Amino acid sequence: MGLFDSIAGQVLGSLSQGTQGDHTGGLLGAVGNLINSHPGGLQGLVTAFEQQGLGGVVASWVGTGQNLAISPEQIQSVLGNQQIQALAQSLGFSPQDASAKLAELLPQVVDKLTPQGQLPQGGGVDLAGLMGMLGGLKA
Repeated sequence: MGLFDSIAGQVLGSLSQGTQGDHTGGLLGAVGNLINSHPGGLQGLVTAFEQQGLGGVVASWVGTGQNLAISPEQIQSVLGNQQIQALAQSLGFSPQDASAKLAELLPQVVDKLTPQGQLPQGGGVDLAGLMGMLGGLKA
């Protein structure tokens, strides 16, 4: 796991602790864990989407243009039933709701973590700037 992925997970985790009254914080923390636990971190997650034929979709999240939508079914096809089940259970959601929430939130997170339109090469991440970028996420 690269330094960037570690910092991104910490930032997302801290956001999850600061949100109360809804599931936004838990979702952000879950996305952070998803990125950190995926082999290869953010790059590995992007590669998994590409391998499932969703390269154009995930490229729109990384790029500087408009993010293309993804369906809950597509999220499930990339992440698999086991990962969705575990996420759903940890958040108190049904697997369908967890996939739907990820379909809403994951494009925003990837977009915010790649503001220059490129995946980071690890290291050299400005933590304060990253916190500011992620602060505007909505789930």
